[in-house]
Parts: sequence; structure tokens; C-alpha cells
Amino acid sequence: MSLNNLLQNEKIEDLLAALKKKEDEKEKNTVLWVLAIIGAVAAVAGIAFAVYRFFAPDYLEDFEEDFDDDFDDYFEDEEE
Repeated sequence: MSLNNLLQNEKIEDLLAALKKKEDEKEKNTVLWVLAIIGAVAAVAGIAFAVYRFFAPDYLEDFEEDFDDDFDDYFEDEEE
């Protein structure tokens, strides 16, 4: 009898281990899906920002050129 009980207990333990392993795999898949979604959103946001920066006019460049011209004129006037 005890040998039969040991075999049954071993089968039950194997089934429980298999169920636990399957449950762990589900948790890993969930984490993987969440990370994949976050990565996809970040990639789309990065692409949108790059497109925006490419097409947006650069007003600061014009301002810097005007400032440099005014600054140079000021020093030229002092030397004279």
C-alpha cells in the first residue's frame, strides 16, 4: 500500500509542478507583452519627435545671426 501511495503522491506533485510552471510562463508572457507595448509607444513617440524636429522651422538660427551682426558692429564702432 505505501508504494502505491508514494507513486500517487509523486504523480500529484508532478501535476502541481507542471501547473506552477505553466502559471510562471503566463506571468512571463504578461511582463513581456507589457514591455513590448511600452517599447512600441516609445518608438512611435521617438519617430514623431524626430519628424517634428525635421519639419519645424528653426527660428533661433535667424536670431543668432542677427545678434552676431549687432555684436560685431558694436565692437567696430568702439575701435574707431
